[in-house]
Amino acid sequence: MNTHVVQSQTSVIESEAGTASLRIPDASSAAEAALDVALHYCCDKLGAGSIDTVKESLRQGDSTSRGYFNFSLAHAVAEYLGAFDRDVTSVYLFDYDATPEDLCFGEAVCNLLLHLIVRVNRPTAAFQSLVEALDGALIRRYAGVMGMDEPAHLLDVQVVEEEDVRLRNGYGALLSSVHHRPIQVWGRSVVAA
Repeated sequence: MNTHVVQSQTSVIESEAGTASLRIPDASSAAEAALDVALHYCCDKLGAGSIDTVKESLRQGDSTSRGYFNFSLAHAVAEYLGAFDRDVTSVYLFDYDATPEDLCFGEAVCNLLLHLIVRVNRPTAAFQSLVEALDGALIRRYAGVMGMDEPAHLLDVQVVEEEDVRLRNGYGALLSSVHHRPIQVWGRSVVAA
C-alpha cells in the first residue's frame, strides 16, 4: 500500500497554535482507497492495459484476477482495522475451497466474500462495529466501481483470541493448519523496549 493511502487511513494528530485535533478518515474514504489500491495492484500483477480490463476480468470471475484483487484488498482492510484497534495483532486471508462435488456438478461460484481471520488480544463490540461500517462502505463502493448490484457482504471476519489459537479452537485451529493454512496479510510490529 502506498504511503499516501496509509496516511489517509490512520488517525493523525495535528497541532496548530498549541491545540491538538484528531482527524480520523471515515469508512467510506478507507473503502474507496482500498478498492483503488486493489484494482491497481491487480492491474500491475496481470499486466493488464487498463483498470477497465481488470474490472471485466473480475466480473467474469477469473480466479487469477480474483486472487490478486482479494490479496491486496485484504491487506488494505487489515491495515485499516489495525490502525483503529490496538487489540488487533494480525490478520489472515483464507479461502473456502469448493468441494469436489461442487466442481463436478458445476456449482462452484465466484465468491465475492473476503474471508479474514483477525487475531485480537480481546474482542470488543467496538471492533465489530468497525468491521460492519467498513463492510457497508466496501459494498457500496464495490458496486459503484464494478457497475453491479450491491452484494449482501464483502467481508467475512472471524475473530480469534490467543487462547483459541493455543487450544486450536474454531478458526484459531486454521492458523496452525498443515493443509489449509491462511496467508498472513498484516501483523502488528512489536517494538522492543
